[in-house]
Amino acid sequence: MKNSRRTFVKKAIAGATFATVGGMLPGMTAKSYGKIIGANDRINVASMGVVSRGHAVGTNFASQKQCDVIYSCDVDIRAAEKFAGSINEIQGRRPKIEKDLRKVLEDKDVDALVVTAPDHWHAPAAILGLKAGKHVYVEKPCAHNPHEGELLMAAQKKYNKVVQVGNQRRSWPNVIKGIEELHNGVIGRPYMAKTWYANNRAPIGNGKQVPVPEWLDFELWQGPAPREAYRDNLIHYNWHWFWNWGTGEALNNGTHMVDLARWGLQVEYPNKVNSSGGRYRYDDDWQTPDTQVINMEFDNKSMITWEGRSCNGKQIEKGSVGTLFYGEDGSLLIEGGNSYKIFNLKNELVKEVTNDMVIDPTNRSNPAQALDALHIQNFFDGITDGIEVRSEIVGAHQSTLLLQLGNISQRIGRTLHVDSSNGNIKYDPKAMELWKREYEPGWEPTV
Repeated sequence: MKNSRRTFVKKAIAGATFATVGGMLPGMTAKSYGKIIGANDRINVASMGVVSRGHAVGTNFASQKQCDVIYSCDVDIRAAEKFAGSINEIQGRRPKIEKDLRKVLEDKDVDALVVTAPDHWHAPAAILGLKAGKHVYVEKPCAHNPHEGELLMAAQKKYNKVVQVGNQRRSWPNVIKGIEELHNGVIGRPYMAKTWYANNRAPIGNGKQVPVPEWLDFELWQGPAPREAYRDNLIHYNWHWFWNWGTGEALNNGTHMVDLARWGLQVEYPNKVNSSGGRYRYDDDWQTPDTQVINMEFDNKSMITWEGRSCNGKQIEKGSVGTLFYGEDGSLLIEGGNSYKIFNLKNELVKEVTNDMVIDPTNRSNPAQALDALHIQNFFDGITDGIEVRSEIVGAHQSTLLLQLGNISQRIGRTLHVDSSNGNIKYDPKAMELWKREYEPGWEPTV
């Protein structure tokens, strides 16, 4: 990073090495030196969106030895304060609290931005971060709509910063082993992948317009999205089920499993996508499907299916989530955790690999977050060593696009024919109207 604090500190340390014992700066102990922000390749992070999942991801970042979380950025002051307290317990330093991401990005001490805000913020925030010279870790889905994915890829290329997308299973050791076995022909040629998600979500009711709570900046919460009135059944989770801010269960949970399916089948863009389903279980404000099946077909005679059931938690293969590959000589199941199973054509279990990770007791990570910490460390390796991260933006966009196309098919009520060289919809102007979205004036993302 040109002219960064880290470069400056490295040069200062290198210059002082010849005049000091052990390369320490004059007048500094090893303990005090280790606390310098920027020393020892420490990475300063700003966390945006720190409710629930954002709190978990941000505290996981803070638990990594080479990381300091220096900003708690959220439009909910209660969440921002809670997160700041959690970071203080982990790091012994309290991060700054700032509700406006744009002000956070003006701080040259910030090396990386972690985006765990609602879906409508993912790509716009990531693009703002890249334009400000920050590396970006963005939770899935990487974009609210296909056009935003295109913009994010272009921004990463233009500003040449690391973008890691939160498809954490890409870094789980046994999942990697399972995909390697698949690619090495353990079940012959895989030609179909079935993916699923099942839950028992309650109804959200019919919301009433009420005054915005004093703890919330709803204007900033909406950000790039066209303005709608505040209602009492929207925040903090039910926004997932409104098209203006969310992307439904398909991108909320389907992205993880479909990403594994695309990785395993070694495909990029489909040639055909269709979706069936709807809001079947309850009669309320929920707009996106609670019951949905998306089928995706590819040029190499393979297909992926995703089954989403938000309101019926009956498991498949004894799991609420999973990816099951069907091949010429058997099948391979990747369950929700860091494990996989291989079956022959007689449906006999021939191999099972379970989680065998050994937690390093010297690591500050919470053991329950150890698997996801591997993905964070991979992000750091991308920053410090220049390696390609495991969920880079092009591949993440390709996986996200599969489900975005499914939602477009669902909303217009017909099959989409797709250009398999780039993922663009063919011969369907009506469908292409959903390729982009409308933005609140002044909030349009640009590269």
